[in-house]
Amino acid sequence: MEYGRRRPLPLRFHGRSVAWLPPLLLLAGIILVDFSTGEDFRIITWIVLVPGIAAALCGVWTTAAYGLVSVVTYFVVDSAWPAEYKAGFGDFVLVALGGVLATMAAAVRKRQERQMLHIRDIAETTRRTVLRPLPPRWAGLEHAGVYLAADVDARVGGDFYDIQPGPYGTRVLVGDVQGKGLGAVEAAAALLGTFREAGYHEKELATVAERLEMRMVRHRYHSTSIGRDDGDRFATAVLIAFLEDAPETVEIVNFGHEPPLAVGPHGVRELPSGDGLPLGLGDLGEPPPTHRVPLADDETLLLVTDGVTEARDRRGDFYELAAEIARVTEGEPRRVEPRRLVRRVRDGVLRHSGGRVDDDTTIFAVRRCPDPGDGRGEDPEQGRLRS
Repeated sequence: MEYGRRRPLPLRFHGRSVAWLPPLLLLAGIILVDFSTGEDFRIITWIVLVPGIAAALCGVWTTAAYGLVSVVTYFVVDSAWPAEYKAGFGDFVLVALGGVLATMAAAVRKRQERQMLHIRDIAETTRRTVLRPLPPRWAGLEHAGVYLAADVDARVGGDFYDIQPGPYGTRVLVGDVQGKGLGAVEAAAALLGTFREAGYHEKELATVAERLEMRMVRHRYHSTSIGRDDGDRFATAVLIAFLEDAPETVEIVNFGHEPPLAVGPHGVRELPSGDGLPLGLGDLGEPPPTHRVPLADDETLLLVTDGVTEARDRRGDFYELAAEIARVTEGEPRRVEPRRLVRRVRDGVLRHSGGRVDDDTTIFAVRRCPDPGDGRGEDPEQGRLRS
């Protein structure tokens, strides 16, 4: 599952908008002060601020209504004074013009908000396509993940993760595409598409790794051919296989990524580090080896992108992930549950970095379901092949 922060809706009370209230209070305050200060201090002209405030907070029709109310109120209040103290026709025109301009500004703001919502809907759809939603327990694994964007308004980035069940066990992929923007998203989508097919059909994890390397090279070649500056794009990643015939071990291929951590109630172990070249740079050296390492039933694999390990505080100190996790999980079996572990890392990173991250950040935790037979969901094709 994913964790996110919902922004509180502004100017709402019990779920209902009260954005109309500040302009109304300002209108009442101007009238009261205008009558209370006497003829030496007339502020009725300030009523032009009322539709201006409404334009920033309210809809178009509400702003237009406040513009009309301001004109009428100005005329009524100013007419109540003797002729020698009236603000005059010039200020009346100013108030009327202010109402018209405020209504136009509200219309522009609402149009921009609709465009922004449309863009965010597109981004959300893209995110759900790239990072497809998964049940908390899937293919014999319990997992949790969170994505923190460096841009607070962003929904997608180059970080990616997925779980793919298949006839040869369940495979997990976590990675980070170099760079930002739509180019990074496209590369992540290409890698995930290949992983979902190869992770299902290929028997050997090394073959899945080869397919991913080939896909990254092909994607770069295509991007360069159509004129994009993606010729040097690469991706770090960790490919993991949970084997059905060896339930106490996992296979790992690391493409230059942050090393996974095996987190258990007895401590934290660092699994094989990024001894291989990143995806897309395989022509510079040998392919990364496949490591088979033990993984106890009470241990959870924690995988993060460099947004976690490179998070800095005000003094420039890095976030000590392994030390922090070891401190809070030792001797506490429940704290190594994926949900709790991901939440702990997320909160720790945000606290360490002062509430914001400088790079897109993914935190993903996965372990075998503690209950036998729990979470053994399979996709329809896999079920047919085994029947």
